[in-house]
Amino acid sequence: MSETSSHDVVILGGGSGGYAAAFRATELGQSVVLIEKDKVGGTCLHRGCIPTKALLHAGEVADSTREADAFGVQATFTGVDFKKVNAYKDGVVSRLYKGLQGLVKAHKITYVEGEGRLVAPNAVEVNGTRYEGRNIVLATGSYSKSLPGLEIDGERIITSEHALNLDAAPASAIVLGGGVIGCEFASAWKSLGVDVTIVEALPRLIAVEDEASSKMVERAFRKRKIAFKVGKPFETVEKTANGVKVTLKGGETLEAEILLVAVGRGPVTQNLGYEDHGVKLDRGFVVTDERLRTGVPNVYAVGDIVPGLQLAHRGFAQGIFVAEEIAGLNPPVIDENGIPRVTYCEPEVASMGLTEAKAREVYGDKIETLTYDLAGNGKSQILKTQGFVKLVRAPEGPVVGIHMVGSRVSELVGEAQLIYNWEAYPADVAALVHGHPTQSEALGEAFLALAGKPLHVHG
Repeated sequence: MSETSSHDVVILGGGSGGYAAAFRATELGQSVVLIEKDKVGGTCLHRGCIPTKALLHAGEVADSTREADAFGVQATFTGVDFKKVNAYKDGVVSRLYKGLQGLVKAHKITYVEGEGRLVAPNAVEVNGTRYEGRNIVLATGSYSKSLPGLEIDGERIITSEHALNLDAAPASAIVLGGGVIGCEFASAWKSLGVDVTIVEALPRLIAVEDEASSKMVERAFRKRKIAFKVGKPFETVEKTANGVKVTLKGGETLEAEILLVAVGRGPVTQNLGYEDHGVKLDRGFVVTDERLRTGVPNVYAVGDIVPGLQLAHRGFAQGIFVAEEIAGLNPPVIDENGIPRVTYCEPEVASMGLTEAKAREVYGDKIETLTYDLAGNGKSQILKTQGFVKLVRAPEGPVVGIHMVGSRVSELVGEAQLIYNWEAYPADVAALVHGHPTQSEALGEAFLALAGKPLHVHG
């Protein structure tokens, strides 16, 4: 017979959503069990956001060395030691992981390693022990998807998880998927000396972003000699003596050493007992209301298993929300459009709110748009980056979309988030003083122009 223990909150999954819910719940005086089959921190820390950004930064250092002469610095680029790149990447992950483990202990959370399964609407079982909770939070995360007939072998046909564990850079790679993951890997690999081609079935790269952002990235990728084929669905792949041969719709073929499959991530919800106990699934995702309730009393879901943007910071915010909901604090509902989106390729893409196309659907053709070119921004000139800040305004109303492309614009998304979420009007932001020289001035200048007082904007 299995042992049983009772708690206020039992959380299945220790990624961004699960551990945020655990930390906040204990702060609010709840007794918490956090169950994780692998390592606390989940995909984001160990196989996603953090290691990929470390790879991208290593690539940025490589590019800076190659281009040092443009800044009057004499430097010689002799190559990339992939083992040392991995050691740097793994060191970053390891330090953050140790910090997270320390926080789990400090919060006095009952941490359970093992595969959990929902065995009742109020209980999760792990390794023969039953953990009952007055509240259950499902936070089991996501996995790298493939396509029908496309078999991942982990060697020549790989996912992002495998790509992060390569002990040497491939000479050439085909990246299947031109979304966030595909563009980030293509960008990092190109910087680290890989000959890259992206294949995307949709008509443009990073298709979820504003069309102007996609065009700017495509222009930059052409300049960087990152090849890409858009509007070209994948048909088949076969292994060759030297790697892989990919056939696209229409018969075009491409060859490379490896194929990275980056066609998105699916929810980890199968065979976990969810449906057996009344939790509704739709295409594998857990169906919730806006307060993240599943329809089964006191059972909530957060993170990548909930339909919407699959972002670590979204899961983190949802974890905090659910912990506060359980504690009776009645937190405000999270606005999905108010969540920042960033693609960390070179140049970076960062955005808030509605694309121009979506804003036209919602508000009609009387919306206003304004694009401020980074060529007019001093700090961007110093960094030798190109791009823009594009604003989308509701008719006579607040700014409902902010779209940015350029090196380091991910750091501007914090201010963009405040502007969007506080429903700021152009005049509100135009009155703020931005430090000089910073890239944040580009936001300030764009808002000055939209407020009817353009300074550094050519007519």
